[in-house]
Amino acid sequence: TMSLRLTTVATTRSLSGIFRNNGVIASKRFSSNRRPVVIRHRGKATDATSNANAKSSSPAESTAAPATKTAVESSSSSDGVPLGKTVVAMTLAIATVSTAANIAENATASTVPKFDPKSQRFDQSTFMGRLSKMLLACDPTLLFKSGAEVQRCKDLVEDWTNQMNNLPEGMTETEMSRKLWEAQRVAGAALHPDTGDTIPLPFRMSGYVPFNGPICVAMVASQSTSALLFWSWVNQSQNALVNYYNRNASSEMTNETLMKSYAAAVGSALTVAFGLATFIQKRYSPEQAKNLMRWVSFPSAVVASSLNCYIVRSPEIDTGIPLVDRDGDEILPGETSKIAAERGVNSTTFSRALLQAPVYFFPPLLMSSIPIIKNVVERNPALRVPMTTYLLLCCFGLGLPASVAIFPQMGEIKVSEAEEKYQKISDKSGKGYEVLFYNKGL
Repeated sequence: TMSLRLTTVATTRSLSGIFRNNGVIASKRFSSNRRPVVIRHRGKATDATSNANAKSSSPAESTAAPATKTAVESSSSSDGVPLGKTVVAMTLAIATVSTAANIAENATASTVPKFDPKSQRFDQSTFMGRLSKMLLACDPTLLFKSGAEVQRCKDLVEDWTNQMNNLPEGMTETEMSRKLWEAQRVAGAALHPDTGDTIPLPFRMSGYVPFNGPICVAMVASQSTSALLFWSWVNQSQNALVNYYNRNASSEMTNETLMKSYAAAVGSALTVAFGLATFIQKRYSPEQAKNLMRWVSFPSAVVASSLNCYIVRSPEIDTGIPLVDRDGDEILPGETSKIAAERGVNSTTFSRALLQAPVYFFPPLLMSSIPIIKNVVERNPALRVPMTTYLLLCCFGLGLPASVAIFPQMGEIKVSEAEEKYQKISDKSGKGYEVLFYNKGL
C-alpha cells in the first residue's frame, strides 16, 4: 500500500510539470498595490496596467479586456495538476476495474464446475472464458491479501480432496467448489505457478493497473522529448520485470542473460521514443508538435513493449520448455521443446502489442472526439488530468485481460508438429499422444 501511494504521488507531481504551458499562462499575480502584471499570451507580453488605462479610449479594447481576464483566470486554475482530484480519479478507476472482476465472479457463482486443481473454473477454449479468468486474475483487490491469507488459501487448495469429501453442515458441493476456486485465485495471484515463489506486488498481474497505470498516464501526458524518454524508461523497466516474474520459470535464465535482455529491451524502447519525438519536433511547428506528441507514446509503446517482451523471454527459445499431458504431468522429465517455447513467446509478444491500443490510443481519442468530454474539459481545464487518468486506467484495466485472453494460458501443440523425441511416446493406456500442452507464460 505504501509503495502504491508513493508511486501515485510521484507520478501526479511529475504530471504537474508535464501538463503546464497549455494555452494562456499568467506568470505571476501581485497583491492589491496595483503593480504592473505581466501577462503572456502565446509568447507576447503585455502590460495589464496599460490595458486598464486604455480601457476608455477604444470600444474594441474595452471588449478585449474581459476575454483577457477570463483567460488569466482559466490559466490559474489549470496551471498545475490537481493532486487530490487526480488521486481520486486513480482510485475510482481501480475501483471500476475491481467491480468488473467482482461482477464476473458473482455472475458465475451458482454455476461453478466441481473443483479440480488441474482444471479451470472457466472454459478456456472460449475467449469469454479466458477473459473472465484474466479479469479475476487482474483484480487489484488481490494486492490487499496478506501473506498469511495467501498461505491459508494455498493450504486449502492442497487439501481440496478432504474439503470436498467432508463438506461442513449446510454447505453444498457448489458452494465448497466456489470457495476452493477463490482460494486458488488468491494463491495464484501471489505465487508463481512453476516455482511457488512470491511475486513482488508491483510485478503481479493484479498490480499492473495500480502500479503501471500512473506511468502510462505520464507517458500520454509527455509533451517534451526528455519527459517522454524518462517515462518510457520507467515503463519498459517495469514491463521487463513483469515479463521476468511472470515468465515460464521452468527454463533457467542466468543473471547475465537477464541483464543483456533488459539492456537491449530498454535501449530499443528509448530509441523508438527518441526517434519519433525528434522527428515530430523537427518536422512540425511547436503548436503542431505539442498536439502530436500525445500520440507518440502509442507507436513507440507498441514497438518497445513487443521488443521488450520478446527480448526478455527469448532465452526460453534457446532452452525450450517442458511439454505436459492433459493432467499437467511432464511427458519427458528433463526434456524441453524449443518449438513450443517459440510459439509461447511469439503469442505473448503479439498480445502485449495489442494491449497498447486501449492504453495509449483510446484515451486521447475519447478525450478529443466525444463532445461531452471535450466540453467538460474546455469549461474546466483542471479536470483534464483527472479525466485522462480515469479513462486510461479503465482502458488499461479492461484491455489487459482482453489482450492476454486472446491466447489460452496453456498452449496446445500437435505431437506431429513437436520435436521427434515426443512423437513416439504412449500415454497410460498405451495409445500415442495426439496433442500436448505447455505453459506459454503471461
